[in-house]
Amino acid sequence: MQNLIVIVFSLLLCLLHIPASWAATETISAGQALAGNDRLISSNGKFALGFFRPSSKSSHNASNWYLGIWFNQIPKCTPAWVANGDKPVAGSTSPELIISGDGNLVILDQATKLIIWSTQANTTAKNTVAMLLKTGNLVLQNTSNSSHVLWQSFDYPTDTHLAGAKLGLDKVTGLNRRLVSRKNSIDPAPGIYSYELHETKVSARFSLAAFNSSITYWSSGEWNGYYFGSIPEMTGRQLIDFTFVNNQQEVYFTYTLLDDATIMRFALDVSGQAKIFLWVEHALDWVPAHTNPTNQCDVYGICGPFATCKENKLPFCSCMEGFSVSSPDDWELGDRTGGCMRNTPLNCSINKSTSVQDRFYPMPCVRLPNNGHKIGDATSAGGCAQVCLGNCTCTAYSYGNNGCLIWEDELTNVKQLQCDDSGNNNQATLCLRLDAKEVQTLQKNRRRINVVVIGASVVSFGLLSLFLILIIRRLCAHRMKKLQGGGGIIMFRYPDLQRATKNFSEKLGAGGFGSVFKGFLNDSSVVAVKRLDGALQGEKQFRAEVRSIGIIQHINLVKLIGFCTEGDRKLIVYEHMHNRSLDNHLFHSNGTGLKWNIRYQIAIGVARGLAYLHDSCRDCIIHCDIKPENILLDASFVPKIADFGMAKFLGRDFSRVLTTMRGTIGYLAPEWISGTVITAKVDVYSYGMVLLEIVSGKRNSGRDCTSGDNYVYFPVQVANKLLEGDVETLVDKNLHGDFNLEQVERAFKVACWCIQDGEFDRPTMGEVVQYLEGFHEVEIPPVPRLLQAIAGNPHSKSDWYLDRTSEEAEKLKDTRGSALHQGAHS
Repeated sequence: MQNLIVIVFSLLLCLLHIPASWAATETISAGQALAGNDRLISSNGKFALGFFRPSSKSSHNASNWYLGIWFNQIPKCTPAWVANGDKPVAGSTSPELIISGDGNLVILDQATKLIIWSTQANTTAKNTVAMLLKTGNLVLQNTSNSSHVLWQSFDYPTDTHLAGAKLGLDKVTGLNRRLVSRKNSIDPAPGIYSYELHETKVSARFSLAAFNSSITYWSSGEWNGYYFGSIPEMTGRQLIDFTFVNNQQEVYFTYTLLDDATIMRFALDVSGQAKIFLWVEHALDWVPAHTNPTNQCDVYGICGPFATCKENKLPFCSCMEGFSVSSPDDWELGDRTGGCMRNTPLNCSINKSTSVQDRFYPMPCVRLPNNGHKIGDATSAGGCAQVCLGNCTCTAYSYGNNGCLIWEDELTNVKQLQCDDSGNNNQATLCLRLDAKEVQTLQKNRRRINVVVIGASVVSFGLLSLFLILIIRRLCAHRMKKLQGGGGIIMFRYPDLQRATKNFSEKLGAGGFGSVFKGFLNDSSVVAVKRLDGALQGEKQFRAEVRSIGIIQHINLVKLIGFCTEGDRKLIVYEHMHNRSLDNHLFHSNGTGLKWNIRYQIAIGVARGLAYLHDSCRDCIIHCDIKPENILLDASFVPKIADFGMAKFLGRDFSRVLTTMRGTIGYLAPEWISGTVITAKVDVYSYGMVLLEIVSGKRNSGRDCTSGDNYVYFPVQVANKLLEGDVETLVDKNLHGDFNLEQVERAFKVACWCIQDGEFDRPTMGEVVQYLEGFHEVEIPPVPRLLQAIAGNPHSKSDWYLDRTSEEAEKLKDTRGSALHQGAHS
């Protein structure tokens, strides 16, 4: 019954019933008029075109008429294109859609007889016809030549990108097909956010921008031939297939649905986020399947001036103290860009001796607006405050590590952060300028609230304690609790994980510190449970792993779900990886290894994950144990770096550290063995070794690398073959020649640069990503002299001994020799 009410209500909102006077058709010709409840229906019944009135909670647009195209087979009226979003027709009488005398399709206001909107096609022909295609594209064409399209709605998208439409630039005509958000949830007028394709020196990328594209706040990354750099999940083509074209005439992106029965839309939402929505029948609603940017507060100006944005909170926008919402109606409709207005005017006057000076209200732990002015003369917080008070347009100041910053007029894009004592450079205290009486009132209210909160807390604590005692005694089912401040990480009890893993019966693998088991949580989601063995070593690895992976999120890093620590029992719960670890596919696949394009994307994905660890976290995180066993693959073969038990944290004020040797034989950089300080370049070295194995499909230290009757260490063999211009013979035979030779050469070059003797000769992981994606050319690397010496190459051994003491050389040679026999297992 409830679903029936929703269907009827939605249909009434859009006035989509067909009157007896109009038979649904897909075309409109000269002499015909579409008005009121008339509509065009595409041949497949998927789309409809007609006039509609949006459901309105306010009266200012309740009588507005719009011409639009919507999804015809669902009960919720969802316009995918609107012709006159910025020029609605007001009144009780519906406008008309007709073919005008010059052959154009126009909206005619029946009351005033004025043309409200026109296709403005370059035609004088009167024998034109408008047709709604099964793709949802409205086209104007000549009746004598149906293949000649005079105008089409796909060239003028509004907020939705439909399958088959192009987003991009026509380089000949200058036509820019881009998306623009709606003003709010019911008003289809253009909003402030845009989504468009930009050509770059090497390729192209999409970007989200605010205020007529003046401020970019998100980028898709450049097209690398397979996907856009910041959207690697595009590789898992489960719903759509896509095409990217860049030639002399145009540059554009388009997609098609793999299943025509799928009802999907890609839209630039009112929130400023680009979202993929799927229609879910049993929910009778659109469900977002993908969102960029993920965090709402990353959208520029989403809360407007004098408001703060806070993630994981609803509503996410709130006015600053001393301010109130400028337009409550707009906020209710999802448009908060109008922000907040001051409750009490400032007391700024020319005669400051007789005027009561304004005061400042501190806002701790915020991300500051990016348009502050640096005041070099102010060397203290008090001096910075006086500079602000001396300027009538100054609305706030902040004094910290970057000195004195002041802001004039509106404060926009302020984000509330979670306070911590970690020295996070992104958070600061913003001192907001308010009327003196306003500040006094706020301070009194805060003291009153604190007294009430303390009293309530004492009572609540007593009641809560009693409640918990009763619950703990009676609870026998699955028990878990959210780790306080852990960002959704779950603290499990040991019996819970015993049941989830069926008493640790299904073993997925084992490592140096413990074993991994398959488990099922109460919601039937599959997890991997890592049980650490050994009290001392397990404790150290446990702390390192939870600390590192628990505070970071990246598509190429395994996701931590929770953990358990009860006495000596220490377990870590991860998302389960359907395709297990990379080594299973490279070395144990029985001739059915990974295809080349998947291998290359795995290589890029691992590089991205390491680049994130090294450059984008609060601390530089050095993984210290990169190897195929620690690279997991999800159902779409997207790689996830795992096992952070040996990770080393390096503060941003330091570039290197002296630490105990850690890692796996066969992937160790020379600086580990020689006992010198290490940097993130040890991960680069290990990655280079893994990259060689991805291309070759075999262990670098295996004994099948031969040249004549002599053993040749595989990395040295690759370096020599690069110099000779012959690396094709080194590619995994399981590929049967089905690979991209240019990419193979590029991968081998990058790998050999990564395993250079000196850390300064190795690239950063960020540079590795750019090299593999083809943004920069890679020179042929020199043969690593150290590896030659270790492998016993007589032509380079003497030179290498000149650079190292014989004691170090023997130590390195012994260690590497052990690696050649033992393989690359930890």
